[in-house]
Amino acid sequence: MGGIVDEREHGMQPHNYDDDVIAWANEQAQFLRSGRFDCLDIQHLADEIEDVGKSEQRELAHRMAVLLTHLLKWYYQPERRGASWARTIREQRRALTLRLKRTPSLKAMLRDPDWWEEMWADAVAAAIAETGLNIFPEHCAWTPNEILTPEWLPE
Repeated sequence: MGGIVDEREHGMQPHNYDDDVIAWANEQAQFLRSGRFDCLDIQHLADEIEDVGKSEQRELAHRMAVLLTHLLKWYYQPERRGASWARTIREQRRALTLRLKRTPSLKAMLRDPDWWEEMWADAVAAAIAETGLNIFPEHCAWTPNEILTPEWLPE
């Protein structure tokens, strides 16, 4: 057949992380499974493992900011409350609870006042952008327990 043959696929040269991260990752997994530890790209593997944790943290932060944004809108725009906002609040709480259950170490973030301050600032910025209102408090008046309680809504 007249196709291009990649010599790396025939074991002659390892894949380069910067050239094709997917091929590199698959190859690294094969090296691990076969016990070929001398072939591992340790520095990039360590970076990727750390990135998994950062990705989980970003996901938690994103979902919390979305939840807080919708709670702000719910509280400050009672005339616009509807099924869509209620659904988003429910969905974000469900996803946050599941994420915290699957990755219990993320709970430490919920005890970090600086993290909450950042989430609140992100939520306020989003609420201002979505509503055009600039009436939101500088600090969150709700407790983490209230925010994550399925049936709680600010009134």
